[in-house]
Amino acid sequence: QVQLVESGGGLVQPGGSLRLSCVASGSIFSVYTMRWYRQAPGKERESVATIMSGGDTNYADSVKGRFTISRDNAKNTVFLQMSSLKPEDTAVYYCRAIFMARSYWGQGTQVTVSS
Repeated sequence: QVQLVESGGGLVQPGGSLRLSCVASGSIFSVYTMRWYRQAPGKERESVATIMSGGDTNYADSVKGRFTISRDNAKNTVFLQMSSLKPEDTAVYYCRAIFMARSYWGQGTQVTVSS
C-alpha cells in the first residue's frame, strides 16, 4: 500500500511558476513509475508527465518545454516544476504511483492560473 500526498498548488498569474510535490509513504518508492495528471472542470483527467524508476521522463505535448518532472528517491518525493503557466493549465493536479498491476492516487492539489 502506498499513500500519496500532493502539495504546492495555489493561485498564480499567467507566466508564473509553481512547484508541486508528491510525497509517498508505505512502500519502496524507487521502484514505482510516477505520473502527474490533471483534471480541469468539465474535462477528463489527462496525463501530464511521467518519470520511470530509472529516471526516463516523458511529457504531454501541451506542457513540453514548460514543465519538468523529477524525483528524489531518498525523500520519497516526486516533483512537477511548472513554468510559463497559462490559464489553460488551471486544474486539479494528481500524482499516481504505478508498479506492475498496482496503482495508487493522491488526493490532488488545485492549481489556478489567473490574473
